[in-house]
Amino acid sequence: MPSQAETCLPFVSSYVTLSAMPDASATLEQVFRAEYGRIIATLIRISGSFDLAEEALQEAFASAAARWREDGPPQNPGAWLTTVAHRKLLDAVRREKTRAEKEPELQYEAERLQDYDDPTVTGGPVEYADDRLRLIFTCCHPTLSREAQVALTLRTLGGLTTIEIARAFLVPEATLAQRLVRAKSKIRLAGIPYQVPSFELLNQRLAAVQAVIYLIFNEGYTATGGDSLVRTDLCAEAIRLARVLGELMPEPENIGLLALMLLQDSRREARINSRNELVILAEQDRAIWDREKMAEGIRLVERVLPLGRVGNYQIQAAIAAVHAEAQAAAETDWPQIVALYQELMRLNSSPIVALNHAVAVAMSGEVSRGLALMEAANGARKLEHYYLYHASRADLLRRLHRIADATTAYRRALALTTNQVEQQFLRRRLRELENGSQAKEV
Repeated sequence: MPSQAETCLPFVSSYVTLSAMPDASATLEQVFRAEYGRIIATLIRISGSFDLAEEALQEAFASAAARWREDGPPQNPGAWLTTVAHRKLLDAVRREKTRAEKEPELQYEAERLQDYDDPTVTGGPVEYADDRLRLIFTCCHPTLSREAQVALTLRTLGGLTTIEIARAFLVPEATLAQRLVRAKSKIRLAGIPYQVPSFELLNQRLAAVQAVIYLIFNEGYTATGGDSLVRTDLCAEAIRLARVLGELMPEPENIGLLALMLLQDSRREARINSRNELVILAEQDRAIWDREKMAEGIRLVERVLPLGRVGNYQIQAAIAAVHAEAQAAAETDWPQIVALYQELMRLNSSPIVALNHAVAVAMSGEVSRGLALMEAANGARKLEHYYLYHASRADLLRRLHRIADATTAYRRALALTTNQVEQQFLRRRLRELENGSQAKEV
């Protein structure tokens, strides 16, 4: 998770060429973002094939590009695309004799739709409320690797291209393409059900779905490599997926996950200065925090915490809300944050949570105790390869005037991060120590 340890330190693709149709282009891109996941989920359910569904929807968007350029967008673009995609899929199923058993169901689905070829038609598309929920759980099935879960979720629910996903996660396009092929094959060959799991399995599977969405956000919030700290497109996509999940399944933890990401993303513009340098939380210009996202995040926290079914994401969101409510860094209620981390440790005793608790203790004024707790969190050396552990420890050592130890810790952190913005920040800290100057207290 984008951790408390930090205090010490458009993906739209339509598959078609739109440049020649500026009016239709804006509509098509907007519809793509809003409708892709809903339409593809229904197509996958009724065809039983990720590939056939994607091909049908790709052809529907190509048809829209050609038709809308001539006639203008219809009054209900989503309905138009839904109808055309169903027809394309029906044609594809008829061509594939091995899928003949699917034709009656698909024919029934197609007949339920009105004829949306007429751009004056205003009726709505057929809505299957559970299709996207089934698709989310299918993409995040526990037999798939976490990498495959992320790639398949972004590809199907987000509509991102293979190139876009590969670029976002800094892997070769061929590697990402193979992940998708293997994931789809495994779903087909293993007969992974296209359904929401039974009640006894729901919590376990829902946790995997939440983790995948947050992993996508986390990669966007602090990119693991490259010359940019934040990948705003990934953050936006994760927030959008969390909204979909929260609408389909308004569980407190789903709402807490959305609140957490909104509150963290609200600080995005302040995390990098005009020189592309990392700005730690205590030194950020809070005037440029996104007040709208902050307000929504705080409202969501206040909505779910009283329900009494508190979980990891809700507590993390509450911690982010405490930061958001402080008008200045000096006004941060660190004792409250310490208490929240203690509650989080009761639910999740991971070393990273223990690290964040230690940082909060140090920030509340007990620097030596915070350092001791931090080093205890790494007792089994589980944080030895986590750069934020060494960066956070270095900061506390610096504040305790243990310069040699701080220098060693900063160098260890520098060796462990591949993000150039973070590397630049750590080098600046090292220069300050070498020059005998103390950086601002954080």
